[in-house]
Amino acid sequence: MMNLIAALPMYDWPEVRGEVDAQWGQLRDAFRQKGIDAPQAIARSNGDLPPVPGGIHDAQGALIAPDPSTLPPGELDYHKLWLHPALLFAQTCWGPMELGLSSHVQVIGQPSYDAYEGGQGELYSSALVMRTGEGPEVRSPADGKALLPLDLFRGKRLTFNSLDSMSGMIGLTRDLQAAGESVDIFSSRSESGGHRASIVTVAEGRADVAAIDCESWALAQRFEPAVRKVAIVGWTARRKGLPFITARTTPEKTVRAMREALASLSEQPRIQRVG
Repeated sequence: MMNLIAALPMYDWPEVRGEVDAQWGQLRDAFRQKGIDAPQAIARSNGDLPPVPGGIHDAQGALIAPDPSTLPPGELDYHKLWLHPALLFAQTCWGPMELGLSSHVQVIGQPSYDAYEGGQGELYSSALVMRTGEGPEVRSPADGKALLPLDLFRGKRLTFNSLDSMSGMIGLTRDLQAAGESVDIFSSRSESGGHRASIVTVAEGRADVAAIDCESWALAQRFEPAVRKVAIVGWTARRKGLPFITARTTPEKTVRAMREALASLSEQPRIQRVG
């Protein structure tokens, strides 16, 4: 039997790995109290993922991902992690979920974003940032609606973490469309590879605008020096935050037990049961 795997990769910055490990320890212990054989530690690289000889297949038998053992061992391919048949617990984003991942996994719950400006319960939003002094700074709207400084954005260069990111690209695109605009309001668009990289790209003048989810923004305020050169000039609308998922093959009994474990931790600031 393949060893189960867990991962919390979405906010696993090097500076907070101890905090992320502690978060997993809390979850792991709650799962084990429910009789779930949760792994001791989280996976942080392809090399931590059990091999899947012949590759990963969907419910119909079609090949959907290669054997993780064939991937660079020191890197972490999020999509292969999410599709792994031994996945017990991980974070993902609603962007990939909408783009097909949802048919291969089950949603277990949602984190709470109450601790962050721009967050409310299971909902989060993205701070729209530009270099300091290029626009008036604003706070997150109390009603959770989008706050888009369209005149500031027109003709500027957008950078984003990835095309399938709800917080970095898809949410902003939808908010612009609701306002009668599109991403064509920007003169150019470039992919940075991550929210932290987007902040640095804007701070260094290689782009002008980026959408940074509220938890990543909070992390940047703690650990990224480039954040001192950028400021929040707008916000995307609040949407459901990053879901916790498990493999589609995880037994219903285990899924139910994990949801019960999350409910038992619901008084903690980082965990919230799915509705």
